[in-house]
Amino acid sequence: MRLLHALGHALAISGSMTWEILWALILGFALSAVVQAAVRRSTIIRRLGDDRPKTLALATGFGAASSSCSYAAVALARSLFCKGASFTTAMAFEIASTNLVIELGIILALLIGWQFTLAEFVGGPLMIILLALVFRLFLRQRLLDAARAQADRGLAGSMEGHAAMDMTIPGEGSLLHRLRSRQAFTAVSHVFVMEWAAVIRDIVIGLLIAGAIAAWVPDTFWGHLFLTGHPLVSKIWGPLIGPVVSLLSFVCSIGNVPLAAVLWNGGISFGGVVAFIFADLIIVPILVIYRKYYGARMMLFILATFYVTMVAAGYLVEVLFGGLGLIPAGRHATVAEASVQWNYTTVLNIIFLILAAALCYRFVRTGGIGMLRMMGGAPDTGTDQHPHSGR
Repeated sequence: MRLLHALGHALAISGSMTWEILWALILGFALSAVVQAAVRRSTIIRRLGDDRPKTLALATGFGAASSSCSYAAVALARSLFCKGASFTTAMAFEIASTNLVIELGIILALLIGWQFTLAEFVGGPLMIILLALVFRLFLRQRLLDAARAQADRGLAGSMEGHAAMDMTIPGEGSLLHRLRSRQAFTAVSHVFVMEWAAVIRDIVIGLLIAGAIAAWVPDTFWGHLFLTGHPLVSKIWGPLIGPVVSLLSFVCSIGNVPLAAVLWNGGISFGGVVAFIFADLIIVPILVIYRKYYGARMMLFILATFYVTMVAAGYLVEVLFGGLGLIPAGRHATVAEASVQWNYTTVLNIIFLILAAALCYRFVRTGGIGMLRMMGGAPDTGTDQHPHSGR
């Protein structure tokens, strides 16, 4: 009975967090789908051929308008690299596409606070700038050539089919004209459902892990781990330990936000939360994919440089936001149990569930099931284009 009670307690926390963020998840993915449907893949590839500051800014912007699924982002970055983008801009695109996306910002604001959303959108570009500088200093041409040769072999990783699909609105004309066309709703529905299919596993796992940790791990453990009794040391330690916790959690993309809420309540520093969220790109399964894509030496180089720059970005955010008085004084992230009530959350959940149902219906009616079957396909297997039915 005690085991069942413990399981029920953990599931109740996971369920309450799910109910709290459901409408925001749907809204975020819908807005992201509109942006992705409008930005053509060919435009991205054509403009990322070097690592000048302007090109890095473009890569960051294109990444923010792209996928929030870490696996798809990693696969797409490899595809960009193979098609002529510089390695630095491909990595900048990858970081932005998982850490500077709309849905992540909305969920962070809802679960932990708007300050964390702002910190992500400040810290992300800082990490990209630092990474570009580190690559400029330490990335040798021989290692880069070996990585390109390995990438050109086309070994499959994860979500290859999804990364290869171009689901933008077809046709010519201005952006506004394309968004008002009959094909626009179809394209948005395709992106919306495919993005959900790509990240649903990580979201569910992240919520379950967050619920279990919140229910079963005592506050004293977090206090010892994050050195909460020593404020200055805790601020130094937080960005160092945050990525390590993320790496060991095996959860990526938006799925690590619920766990970030638990860690914040447990005492990790503000910069530690930022570094933890950035570390979705160095979890163990993705490191394995890096090894397939670029070789073992480049995988270790990515691990080392990503870790160093995300820690540095965490420190910079801690100092900047601390100086501006933007670090929350309390630790009240939404992880507590709460019964479903008739309030604004319930109303918004109903409204956005109806929107999600409409998009899913359109997806199924316009050939979407076949796209789902191709999600895990090998790279460049002819999924670059697909029809957008106007029915």
